[in-house]
Amino acid sequence: MRFNPRARIDTGRTRDAGRGRAGRTGGSGSGMSIPFPSGGVGKGGIGGVIVVVLFLVVTQCLGDTGTGTGSQTGAATGTSIDGEESQRYDACQSGADANENPDCARAIVENSLRAFWSRTLPAQSGTDFTPTQVVTFTDAISTGGCGEASAAVGPFYCPVDATIYLDSTFFAQVLEGQLGGSGGDFVEPYVLAHEYGHHLQALLGTLGQVRTQQGPESDAVRLELQADCYAGMWAKGALETTDESGVRIFESLDDAAVREALDAAKTVGDDLIQQRTQGRVDPDGWTHGSSAERQRWFSTGFGTGDLAECDTFSADQL
Repeated sequence: MRFNPRARIDTGRTRDAGRGRAGRTGGSGSGMSIPFPSGGVGKGGIGGVIVVVLFLVVTQCLGDTGTGTGSQTGAATGTSIDGEESQRYDACQSGADANENPDCARAIVENSLRAFWSRTLPAQSGTDFTPTQVVTFTDAISTGGCGEASAAVGPFYCPVDATIYLDSTFFAQVLEGQLGGSGGDFVEPYVLAHEYGHHLQALLGTLGQVRTQQGPESDAVRLELQADCYAGMWAKGALETTDESGVRIFESLDDAAVREALDAAKTVGDDLIQQRTQGRVDPDGWTHGSSAERQRWFSTGFGTGDLAECDTFSADQL
């Protein structure tokens, strides 16, 4: 994966909230760890490791709105809980910066996701598109609509303030260090694309369909696999996305990038996580789907580029 050095980066929807006090959210302040299962979503269950904190989304965020469509107000401010300003993205100007700086890469990937879905969502669904935003933080964050969260929960999307939140150290500390993922430049773009998929679900009203939160055929699993499918759609079309001046964002996006995304999808499968953390697999506790399912639905999106083919809620077999 390589970005076009001539592409310009718009950092208007990528911000950093600095360092929060992890102690306020139950964190230790000494790095992240996998939340081990303890009987249910929202009680330290393994479903909070990555991608979306279902307890926040289903019982807290969706409960606040009653619609699942979220609100554009109340997002986290550009300061940390401690009130320190962050200029993390100020130096991100071009694709050349993105090739050298992972923060700038994150910002330009947001640009690509926004460009892709602003065209694709209305064309394939007739639904108006409004962008989400990406807020990074360290240790802990006070969100505008889904309460406070520590870094241990992994990246997540809050539909109340239509924002993706992530502690960027998650990828090295948890995804690679604790879960054994192979890493790679395209791993974080895959995760961001998955989270963006949850934003699309908010726009489409799909988040409101979630009734069952655990189990291999649950609505929660179907929601997550659909977001993987949407991530695959973007990966297929990312090479054609452009900046505001029409300059292509990506210079190259090869098969190795897709393999990195598939490896990440495998790494965060419920069965693999359970095997690593519990020594056994319990499908009744699944919230995101198995490794094979996550890879299959990403591949479906990548292969078809079609929203209709990502309808996991109607699928007889996941």
